[in-house]
Amino acid sequence: MATPATSCVRTGSCRSATDTIESYPRGKVAVRNHTDSKLIMTKTTKAGKTAQPDALKLTDFLCFAVYSANLTFGKAYKPLLDALGLTYTQYITVVALYEDSNQTVSELGEKLFLESNTLTPILKKLESAGYVSRERDSADERRVIVNLTKQGRALRERAYSADLSEACGLSMAEFVETRDAVLKLRNNLAKALHK
Repeated sequence: MATPATSCVRTGSCRSATDTIESYPRGKVAVRNHTDSKLIMTKTTKAGKTAQPDALKLTDFLCFAVYSANLTFGKAYKPLLDALGLTYTQYITVVALYEDSNQTVSELGEKLFLESNTLTPILKKLESAGYVSRERDSADERRVIVNLTKQGRALRERAYSADLSEACGLSMAEFVETRDAVLKLRNNLAKALHK
């Protein structure tokens, strides 16, 4: 199985935001990086896929930029969430339930991009802490309905302090633009997985 980095290079989906594509005769493609004016030449295979360019660095990978930003978000959130006694996945679960009550486990998992075998232990911990209630749907006992308790809603309101907007160092316009670009990237990758 290819590593995430290798997979990204094969599909050509991880060019940096400052790159442009230039076509040349004889099946060659060039990726020009405008940050350092470097021209990376690669040969195109018969299948139309681009071979791995030797000059491509880890810092050129969009997938690594997103991955490393995610790790840094986790480190930045940790002291804020430790004060609330929550992990990040517990925190986003509480946020999602605060926004919409009476969600089924499957609906909540879809919203959080979590499989049920990952989400269920999170809900059990939150329930044992008194923040969440789980009840069988009276109309369909196969469905489990999840809600925040009064304590859970109060926890969410205390968690408004867990805000890293200022730490991101982005203007409001940049913040919205970056978030929307990441969401577009995520949705496009999800569509590609189902082709």
